[in-house]
Amino acid sequence: MAFSMMQLFLLGALGPRLVDRLGLSATELGLTTTVGFGTAALLSPVGGRIVDRAGPRRSLVALLVLSAVALGLVCAAPGAGLLLVAVALGGVPQALANPATNKAILAAVPAARRGAVTGTKQSGVQLGAFAAGLPLATVAGLVGWRGAVGAAAGAALLAAVWAWRSLPADPVVDRRTGRPATGPERSGAADSVAGASGGPVAWLAGFSLFLGAGIASVNTYLVLFGVQRLGMGPAVAGALIAVLGVAGIVGRIGWSRAAVPGRAEWLPGGLAAGAVGAAALLAAAPYAPPLVWAAAVAVGVCAVSGNAVSMVLVLQRSAPGRAGRDSARVAAGFFAGFAVGPPLFGRLAESGRHEVGWGLVAAEFAVAAAVAVTWAVRDRRTRTAVGR
Repeated sequence: MAFSMMQLFLLGALGPRLVDRLGLSATELGLTTTVGFGTAALLSPVGGRIVDRAGPRRSLVALLVLSAVALGLVCAAPGAGLLLVAVALGGVPQALANPATNKAILAAVPAARRGAVTGTKQSGVQLGAFAAGLPLATVAGLVGWRGAVGAAAGAALLAAVWAWRSLPADPVVDRRTGRPATGPERSGAADSVAGASGGPVAWLAGFSLFLGAGIASVNTYLVLFGVQRLGMGPAVAGALIAVLGVAGIVGRIGWSRAAVPGRAEWLPGGLAAGAVGAAALLAAAPYAPPLVWAAAVAVGVCAVSGNAVSMVLVLQRSAPGRAGRDSARVAAGFFAGFAVGPPLFGRLAESGRHEVGWGLVAAEFAVAAAVAVTWAVRDRRTRTAVGR
């Protein structure tokens, strides 16, 4: 999970250096995120079906190898053109990440522990943010940004070798149904309950669309905001991404453990509402700069954690054999949000209207909260009616 999004965290953390060395504009920096996540959104439905048939081990090895290649292309990029090709290729491992890891959890983890394990594996994304924002940003200060990206590419290749040698072999799969031929894949909820509630996948995809739009703007522009608007040095501003990453790790593990049936349905709306407050802190930071650190923590604990809880809900509600495809549909909404958010913010950033941009982010989080709460209310009513 860390390597699936490593290149985009690196582009955000190294944003000031890329703007200076490659001559990128703020809008072009945002376009890298749009291309990467747009590719991931388009490929996610296909990726889910591929994972259901190929199995988690083969899918995870492919993910890591493609991540290494994409990072290598970023390292070699002389300008915006090859950089955009690299981030487009990096959309492929993003499309595979959630389906492959969720299938691995369903295959190997007892139902009672899946929430905690899902939160831990989702926190890998924020581990990638921490690595990009602190150790790799520090390496960039010592040997240059290309050296830092090259180091990440080498680490991805080592991880691919480890995955192939360490993970259990993929089960034999019925290619017609996508289910293991040796027995049914088990989800966290009974089929009758999942079917009676109408399924959360479409609602979670909509929630993830608006949540992703807000998170992507923060990931892409937080460091640049710190440098250009708050007067921070690049290394100090890069630490904001590291702080966000650590807070996201803690939040994803903690909230996923708390996401038991009956409570999990209400958590996405509450976390998105908390993220609205985080965006408000960012808007106020030019007038009180220390608030930017509190905002980074709040984005990690609230906004970033909302995505992990949505994946717990997918595992709890997916019908047998559909975990990969359902995970991919929700992830596609999240990636589409990542593709849409940064270009909108980038235009505001170029004109110096960062506070308006953070207001836009707050509005995106507010819509995500409204979608999640609406589904939770409908779901409770439906389940109550079925229980009667």
